[in-house]
Amino acid sequence: MRNFIKQTFASLLGTLLGLIIFGGLGTTGLFLLILAASSSKDTGPNVKDKSMLVFDLSMKITDSEPSSGELFQNTLSGVDDDRMALRKVVETLEKARRDPRIVGIYLDATSTSQASNLGYASLKEIRKALEEFRAAGKKIVAYGSDWSKKEYYLSSVADSIVLNPLGMMEINGLSSQPMFLVGALQKYGIGVQVVRVGKFKGAVEPFILTKLSPENREQTQKLLDDVWGEWRTTVGASRKIQPNQLQAIADSQAILEATQAKTNGLVDQVQYPDEVVNDLKKLTDSNKDDKTFRQISLNSYAEVSGKSLGVERSSKNEIAVVYAEGEIVDGKGEDGQVGGDRFAKIFKKLRQDKDVKAVVLRINSPGGSATAAEVMQREVKLTRAAKPVVVSMGDVAASGGYWIASDSNRIFAEPNTITGSIGVFGLLFNGEKLASNNGITWDSVKTATYADSQTVSRPKSPQELALYQRSVNRIYDMFLNKVSQGRKLPEQKVAEIAQGRVWSGVAAKEIGLVDEIGGLNNAIAYTAKQAKLGEDWEVQEYPRTSTFGERFFGRATEEVRTALGIEGTQLKQSNPLTNEFQKLQQEIGILQNMNDPRGVYARLPFNLKIE
Repeated sequence: MRNFIKQTFASLLGTLLGLIIFGGLGTTGLFLLILAASSSKDTGPNVKDKSMLVFDLSMKITDSEPSSGELFQNTLSGVDDDRMALRKVVETLEKARRDPRIVGIYLDATSTSQASNLGYASLKEIRKALEEFRAAGKKIVAYGSDWSKKEYYLSSVADSIVLNPLGMMEINGLSSQPMFLVGALQKYGIGVQVVRVGKFKGAVEPFILTKLSPENREQTQKLLDDVWGEWRTTVGASRKIQPNQLQAIADSQAILEATQAKTNGLVDQVQYPDEVVNDLKKLTDSNKDDKTFRQISLNSYAEVSGKSLGVERSSKNEIAVVYAEGEIVDGKGEDGQVGGDRFAKIFKKLRQDKDVKAVVLRINSPGGSATAAEVMQREVKLTRAAKPVVVSMGDVAASGGYWIASDSNRIFAEPNTITGSIGVFGLLFNGEKLASNNGITWDSVKTATYADSQTVSRPKSPQELALYQRSVNRIYDMFLNKVSQGRKLPEQKVAEIAQGRVWSGVAAKEIGLVDEIGGLNNAIAYTAKQAKLGEDWEVQEYPRTSTFGERFFGRATEEVRTALGIEGTQLKQSNPLTNEFQKLQQEIGILQNMNDPRGVYARLPFNLKIE
């Protein structure tokens, strides 16, 4: 028996030691492999003289780089997530502008459009970079088969716009179609009670109305008119077409065939793809027998070093760009969310870091938890006391998104940014009728009048609603006070322009909610001046993205997939019915993200989507 125990113990010990040695060797080997890969000289992609930079407009563009978790998950699942950060796109276009090897840009609008993931403010920033590229004397050629308004807004900057003979062009104005859920909630016996402040606070309307209120219709119409007006002015200036002519086309034709588009001056040529390739071969001095013209993709060219072109900076003086992109939620939050505690921690760290001379807060958020917004805003205020904090607004920076922006040194927004929505609300659900219809009842035992006020078993009493309303009023007054102090505006004026109303960037500037019209790079340049850094500074982005190991594994996996001939997952255009289901899923997802401990929210109207 004793020998048996000894042998068993020795066997287990030997197995354990073997696993440790094997694991150690494997880890060491992997570490050496990664070290070798990182230390090897990376010369980057080869760029031939007289190359065209190919910008595929189907690329997914986000404010910030994908997180480590997203990269790792995509690597494991084998999803080919073709995406770039907005600043990376703009920086790459600037690099190409300075690079004598790049003779032009080819805007490829032939693939299934994913441009819809971007708002017009982001498109405006990319368009500015394209305008500067063209102003340098280089050519831009755009080609498409079915142009949407967003794609054409971007492509209209081109020297030459070419449409497929069977192609179509959508010039039919902008619209917003909110989805209202009150009928479905009533059908299934789900009760909703609302507490809110602000007559324009349309976020609650899908739960209590069957159509837009007059106030919500008014603000939505004004917002659409501002964005559409900027679209007509910008496109019209590039195409030498009067804005009223574009309005006439939208009112009378809406969808134009290729010949109609050319007749109206919206495109320059009607050609097949092979004809476009032949023209681009001439522009790049390519051999006519080559399969295609001399080119490099935007993704590949982004990896080319920009140091020799004066694009990349290196300095111990850091300007931190913090991306607040997504729903504002209480706690740390997840990927794609702005967790109040997590972002407050980032600001605290940046405030204490002596190498960080200033901070740019890039906001692309519809708002969310009022508690989380307050946690973040406090850290922004403390940071501003130590160093400059400048806000750059993306497609949307409203409600809770404006809350965290209000105490900065300066606010930049694009003319078509969606902002404002200074209002507060709370949603109180109950399942009394749903339960009753299914034979479920509740009873209650309590030690105080309001002990069971948090229950979902019944509607709130008038006295309980008064308690919630008092809380909402208090937070709304706090919101107004913060905007008044941060923007140096009288509280009475803030009260007049608040009320939960949504404004475009250009309208927000007129009423004092925004300081300057401009994009992220404008905000960074202003911040450098405020910090008195001259040209001695570099940008660092937060939250931090992937580690080297994750980037290495992602690249290695992609090379293996390419070698095996495995195609990446392609996103296909959804049909209209599927789009409506997706819209419903988004509404439900928003409800799931509502985690404010007090149940009070500073958020945009749920389904404000411009189409």
